[in-house]
Amino acid sequence: MRIVVAAKPEADTPWVTDAVIGLAKQTGATVAVVAADEVELERLAAVPRSVFADKAYQSASAMAQRLAEAGIEASVTVVPGRPVPAVLRFAEQQQADLIVAGASSRPAVAERLLGSVPLELIKHSARPVVVVTHPGHPATQGPASSG
Repeated sequence: MRIVVAAKPEADTPWVTDAVIGLAKQTGATVAVVAADEVELERLAAVPRSVFADKAYQSASAMAQRLAEAGIEASVTVVPGRPVPAVLRFAEQQQADLIVAGASSRPAVAERLLGSVPLELIKHSARPVVVVTHPGHPATQGPASSG
């Protein structure tokens, strides 16, 4: 089994890494961590692409380090472009069996205006996608009670 996990630049998401650790240990899967530099057109970027790529690499490397500490070897790759198409292309190249992404931490209004990478991955992927929510997210705390 091959798992591709999407790392979000400048985001620390240990709960996503922990979920991947559990999946990899249960299945014996190999893991590839990928982060997109999020630069669509370099000539329109305010700073050189390398600045964005460095942030993406730091995030992906931190995830791979946490995986390594749990005894799971993972490759790290930074790909150019917007996250959804970049992650989907990478997953195709890797012949991934599963894509794992962290749920958006944006407020609902911002998510509607700006979009959600995990939702777009689910919509456009021909491969299974697992979206891991933050442990403190209301959706993970059981059913809400109505008063």
